[in-house]
Amino acid sequence: MTSSTRQSHKAGLDPAGELLGQPIPGENLVENHLAHMFRDTVANHGFRPATRVRQDDQWIIRTYAETGRRVAGLARAFVTPGVVTEDGLQRGDRISLFAGNCPEWIEADLAGMTIGAVPVPIYPTSTPDQIVHIVTDAGVRAIVTAGPKELDRILEARDQMPCLETVVLINPADLVGDHDGLTVLSLEQVRQAGISEEAQPVVEERMGQSCADDVAALIYTSGTTGQPKGVMISHRAALAELQALDAFFDFSPADHSLSFLPLSHALEWGWSMVVIRHGCLNTFVSNPKTISQMLVDVRPTLFVSVPKLYEQVMKVAREKVADSAAKLKIFEWSIEVGRQWWQTQQEGRRPSIGLEARHKVADRLVLKAIRDAVGGPKTVLAAGGAPLRKEVEEFFAACGLLVCQGYGLTEASPLVSFNSPGGCKFGTAGKPLVGSQMSTTDEGEILYRGPNIMKGYWKAPQDTAAAIEDGWLHTGDIGYIDDDGFLVITDRLKDIIVTLNGKNISPQPIENSLMKDPLFEHAVLLGDNRPCLTLLVKPSLPQVEEIAERLHISSMTGPEMLRSEELAEEIRRRVADITEKLPHQEQIRDMRVLWDEFTMDNGLLTPTLKVRRREVEKRFTEVVEEMYTKIAIRRKAGKGGSKG
Repeated sequence: MTSSTRQSHKAGLDPAGELLGQPIPGENLVENHLAHMFRDTVANHGFRPATRVRQDDQWIIRTYAETGRRVAGLARAFVTPGVVTEDGLQRGDRISLFAGNCPEWIEADLAGMTIGAVPVPIYPTSTPDQIVHIVTDAGVRAIVTAGPKELDRILEARDQMPCLETVVLINPADLVGDHDGLTVLSLEQVRQAGISEEAQPVVEERMGQSCADDVAALIYTSGTTGQPKGVMISHRAALAELQALDAFFDFSPADHSLSFLPLSHALEWGWSMVVIRHGCLNTFVSNPKTISQMLVDVRPTLFVSVPKLYEQVMKVAREKVADSAAKLKIFEWSIEVGRQWWQTQQEGRRPSIGLEARHKVADRLVLKAIRDAVGGPKTVLAAGGAPLRKEVEEFFAACGLLVCQGYGLTEASPLVSFNSPGGCKFGTAGKPLVGSQMSTTDEGEILYRGPNIMKGYWKAPQDTAAAIEDGWLHTGDIGYIDDDGFLVITDRLKDIIVTLNGKNISPQPIENSLMKDPLFEHAVLLGDNRPCLTLLVKPSLPQVEEIAERLHISSMTGPEMLRSEELAEEIRRRVADITEKLPHQEQIRDMRVLWDEFTMDNGLLTPTLKVRRREVEKRFTEVVEEMYTKIAIRRKAGKGGSKG
């Protein structure tokens, strides 16, 4: 590393002092710093399994004691000059984690915290351009990444990342060496450099310098619009929500979790810290596509997911009985019995003998099978990242599973509110964290103030000032606190559609009503700065095949069937039926059916599987423009806009 590079690297850190706090004498860092918390867990639960991952049909299991040794070794290697960087990673340096979920991700993360470096996650699906933005904006010196595929993306943009010095490969595949001035090491090489305890005094000195206000993670918001910004989450903020959860859930070291959502996302990262805090086992899902089978095989007692998975379980359960009127009748009867049973329990009443007998039958016929589909009973079964429909909550409750929906955003580390076994109300995002406050603006935007708010956006003081005013975080979401103290989210402020005639329309309630029909996999309402609303829908292919069978068009080839007027008319009819009672300004004047998949890889979904509305509109610009052109022609001809 040249001297000019070193100077610019330090100049970006020291004057602002954004990443490092000042130690407070006597402060309990076990309760206020994640690296100290981890050491405490290792001391108290060293013999317990900490991580588990399946490799070549075998489980690789490591205890907390072994994980502690691996983290300590990496920490020593990180601070040793000439290993990862010429001068060793310094306190406040940034190191990126660019891989799918695996134990090594967590080990590198904790090692970085231990030496006062700042971990900067990068989503494993990130493009070279996205990698460049995060690495250059954060001034990342080293990246710990998965293997050859990720290295290719880094090398593709190497010239645009002069701050990057070293890449460490978890799976090296004989790629170590010099790549156009970029040092590539294997994680095993780095570990070997940390075997000697010669650097341990430096590590201990760094732990002594650590502070609750140090930045624990610099997480770039995925967002649905705009360029990602780096959110600085302090150790104090991260642990504030862990302590809040402890008051409402009975965690035990015997519990075990399934790490499924990207660790690069604040939700999964924060949840992993909960698992570590209580000495629980974390099983890592290397391939998210295997999640359904992993739930059945692993049967975790702790599980956090996005709503999409719960909706899929409900949809598949219904689809399995849809071909038989008798099976469907038994299914619906069982769910209704389960609903009555749940309601009786919630009201603190003793079930009647008749209800008890019916529930045993319903459980044997239907309800137990649905519980088994998500891996059996749960200490915690939670949903976050996007709104969970009330219908889905009620369905799982009827099956004997309470899905605790929560709400948060990266800027709040990320938890703002949550439902719990002792305080749950379907259709809400739960109650705000104890010790926090909420308010709303005249526009209905939710404002939040609490101990878990971010330190600010990295190198973006103006954005920070706009997001946090007088200690109040502007969430960008619209909602209210109901009479029982539960938070209700009604829409996303940035998603509000303002038509040309000045009508403000919340798209989410309309889209949610459409999504209740299993035919629709995605629904995207458009109309911002347009004369009226239009709709893009992505149908569910299994549902389409069922409809094709009923309409006697299933004999057509795939493309012919999808283009058939009969199918299009059925989709239009369902949209019309669902939306016919909406106010005039919320009526859909035209619609188109999309057959393209919505995925994270093609940029149409966020990592928490929310639709990127602006990306969808941009991707299908021609389709959208065609709709509005036809509407304009109809209006000019005096026919007015009508649902297409």
